[in-house]
Amino acid sequence: MTLNKQQLTLNCDMGESFGSWTMGADDSVMPHVDMANIACGFHASDPNVMHDTITLANLHDVDIGAHPGYPDLQGFGRRSLSMSSDEITNMVIYQVGALQALCRAQYTDIGYIKPHGALYNDMMKSDSVFRAVVKAAALFKVPLMILASQENEKYLEIADDYDVPLLFEAFADRLYQDDGMLTPRT
Repeated sequence: MTLNKQQLTLNCDMGESFGSWTMGADDSVMPHVDMANIACGFHASDPNVMHDTITLANLHDVDIGAHPGYPDLQGFGRRSLSMSSDEITNMVIYQVGALQALCRAQYTDIGYIKPHGALYNDMMKSDSVFRAVVKAAALFKVPLMILASQENEKYLEIADDYDVPLLFEAFADRLYQDDGMLTPRT
């Protein structure tokens, strides 16, 4: 999918089931979205769910995005974890690499990265976390999806240091705080 400034696209978190536990309605939702943010195994998903979600995205010509999160299955990736910048970069590389390998097994590739939950929120609040995630995105040569905010210029400058394009998004189903950040779910 080629994105331009005039185009509005719909993205959705997908592939968040694992083992015998089912989460979401991927089969019903996938035909109606443009981009699928596929969980990469740390906050949700497993290799078989990731494979099946890639297959479903390909069937409906939906752009595939990696959706890495903190290693927090019990908390669904909604709890911040104290990690160094290198640990965050390596964690994101590990998860995106797993999804990319599963994509290549189906002759496709990831098109972007969108962190999940607490990692996403931490990235939007901390320059060091943002830089760590951008560093991982640079390795895969894909855009990073972030929250559109009053800080866009700052994020663009950091991303430009690594030649990583940014995709800006807004949430129709979430509340915002006065500073433009998302209201925490917890």
